[in-house]
Amino acid sequence: AVLGGAASPAHASGLKVIAHQTTGRMEYYRFSTSCISWTPRVNILLPKNYDNGCRFPVLYLLHGPSENFSKFDRDDDIRNLAGSDDLIIVMPDGGAAGWYCDPVKSNAGPQKWETFHIEELIPWVDATFRTFPEQAGRAVSGFSMGGFGALKYTAKYYGHFASVSSHSGPASLRSINGAVAHWANASSTIDLGGGTVYGTPWDEARVSADNPVERIESYRGKRIFLVSGTEAFDVNEGFVLPTQREFAAALDRAGIHYERHEEPGGHFVR
Repeated sequence: AVLGGAASPAHASGLKVIAHQTTGRMEYYRFSTSCISWTPRVNILLPKNYDNGCRFPVLYLLHGPSENFSKFDRDDDIRNLAGSDDLIIVMPDGGAAGWYCDPVKSNAGPQKWETFHIEELIPWVDATFRTFPEQAGRAVSGFSMGGFGALKYTAKYYGHFASVSSHSGPASLRSINGAVAHWANASSTIDLGGGTVYGTPWDEARVSADNPVERIESYRGKRIFLVSGTEAFDVNEGFVLPTQREFAAALDRAGIHYERHEEPGGHFVR
């Protein structure tokens, strides 16, 4: 059934719902889509007062590597954490190493996570639930790979999100001799059957299009929150911390306001 929207959730934006289950405030869906070779899933947490007939802003919450749509419900108690928030929280699959990208090459069928999220899932959510279907009504946040995805989506799709939060998400693909782009390529090979997100050699135009630090002006006028750990010897945070510092310095030079924190420890959700 449509939960306050204007279009059928089975057909809106090209998605086909093949499974749906309600558990309290959590709505679970599994989709068939030509963008992904398997059937991706999403958890959608509704506010406690969703039945009051009002519209609500939406937070898109993106998981990190080797995780899936269930991460924030399973590990981070999102139902209680967001117990009093008047917003809809959308937690989609993003692939174990999808990097919130359409890869340059996949030998494992379609793995177009960027297209799935931006062109299919967001319109479907707006058609299915009582949202504010506009930039001012959407925020995006994520952890690690998802924090990168949140920064990338905010800049690349300027009119989609008013707020971005990156929790231990890398903010530069090219710094440290391109460490993060190499990280994305290396981690994605299994998911992509030997393919890579950015290609070998890199598709330089695609790297620049996705690179937060190369798109600084696209963050002007948006709410920006950054947090990273200070454990330089952590295998992941050792790459994340300098990229967030580089990104913050670029925002400073551009006169763009943001909030940023460095906290003790390594690579985990803060």
